[in-house]
Amino acid sequence: MPILKTVKKVPGGIMVVPLLIGAIINTFFPEILNIGGFTTALFKTSASAGIGMFLFCNGAQINVREAGSSVAKGTVLTLVKFIIGAGLGLFIGSTFGMAGVFGLTPLAVIASITNSNGGLYAALAGQYGDSTDVGAISILSINDGPFFTMVALGASGLAEIPFISLIASILPIIIGFILGNLDEDLREFLKAGTVITIPFFAFPLGAGLNLFQLASAGVAGIVLGLLCTLVTGIAGYYAMKLMKSKKPAVGAAVGTTAGNAAGTPAALAEIDPNLAAVAPTATVQVAAAIIVTAICCPLLVAYLDKLERKKCAN
Repeated sequence: MPILKTVKKVPGGIMVVPLLIGAIINTFFPEILNIGGFTTALFKTSASAGIGMFLFCNGAQINVREAGSSVAKGTVLTLVKFIIGAGLGLFIGSTFGMAGVFGLTPLAVIASITNSNGGLYAALAGQYGDSTDVGAISILSINDGPFFTMVALGASGLAEIPFISLIASILPIIIGFILGNLDEDLREFLKAGTVITIPFFAFPLGAGLNLFQLASAGVAGIVLGLLCTLVTGIAGYYAMKLMKSKKPAVGAAVGTTAGNAAGTPAALAEIDPNLAAVAPTATVQVAAAIIVTAICCPLLVAYLDKLERKKCAN
């Protein structure tokens, strides 16, 4: 049975198929993943460890002469996310107030669009890009959390960049980078880990999602997810084209919202009580955006990659 070939026919299939299976099981049969032992450890709680291993193996593939490219790409993509998310959210807030428009709150817009799913970006970069694209996660990790949301809402005086968390996110890349440049054989040995680890952390990422959240969020939540994928994804794609990237489709991999963004509205409501009234609505909308972007972003990246390969073939 050609399982792998079938999976690869799906755009971003190595990432998307395990993620969707995990989400479906967690939605309808969550008890299966919580029986404990190796089953829960592998299929429910291993996402962070899997991503860490993936980043370590990819770090080993970055040649020291290419490190500057990773920093440049990460910086540009981070700015794309922040400028679009903050600009759109503040426009909605200043024009329609914190209640938003058509049910879409500015808090939800900023929290979801300025944030990106580092694990999903890394997986897509590993599949459609090169080691310098994966290395960009060292800078993109800065937008992982509520910091940029606080800045955009004028609360930067109350926020501090979590440097320890940032270091913890990029340390596997740094260690892999050092070892890979010290030993070419080690770099080659770790190369397989840049692919084989993807489905093993994609499934537990999906196992943290619940498809019923889409229904409770309504149309506004779905629109928010599509907005995040299309607007920031396409902007990231063109940003990479302007940088003369060999594989610009990877830029669209920032069109996601990370799972931890769902906790941002509540966290900000504790800091600013004026946000308490819209925080519950924003939380559900952000949760919907997480699911929608996890499904749609890989499809967008795969489409743009196919487009680029057609152009190169002509």
